[in-house]
Amino acid sequence: MSHFNSFANSLEEIVEASKKQPIPIKAILEKLDRSGFSLITLALVLPFMQPFPVGPISVLGGMTFILVGWQMWKGQSQPTLPNKILNIELSFKIWNTITKAFFTIIKWSNKISRSRLSVFSPSQKKVGSILVVGGILMAIPFGILPFNNFFPGLAILFATLAQFEKDGLFILIAWFWLIFSMLYFSTFFIGIYWLGFQGTQSIMSWVL
Repeated sequence: MSHFNSFANSLEEIVEASKKQPIPIKAILEKLDRSGFSLITLALVLPFMQPFPVGPISVLGGMTFILVGWQMWKGQSQPTLPNKILNIELSFKIWNTITKAFFTIIKWSNKISRSRLSVFSPSQKKVGSILVVGGILMAIPFGILPFNNFFPGLAILFATLAQFEKDGLFILIAWFWLIFSMLYFSTFFIGIYWLGFQGTQSIMSWVL
């Protein structure tokens, strides 16, 4: 809980500072420098926990999760992030939303998460692989598709929360959301293909 309290205090400080001017992502990560991957990944995924597409930022976010996941899979103790991500500035509205989401998620997680299903207990490699797959899905540019960040973000969120209590069930839930995301995106692609095919057939029938 001490890590959570420290993170909460840091977020509240940044929310206050962002009232005057936008604050870059690196501000919160600098405060979490010794917290390892878990809290830093939690800080990074919160902005994507919304139903609407966030434009090019989702591509950068996806690439960041791929990078962090790969570093975890290799066994690094601390993440290394590119300056292009660290220097993204977020407004007071976004930081305030992130802070509210953090308190809601942690309150909910503390009530239901516990050490269980040790066979699926979250190792750094397991969580890293989920981050890589989730990052790939998040980086696919679905400009008009709702929840294109939210569903992969849920997978990353559950994988991250699983580490705090060694919760194997949360790892299974994370993989569920990855599979669900793949099915969701596949349905979208198939629908677009079918509509395009039907449109082409209609045009050809009209011309001929």
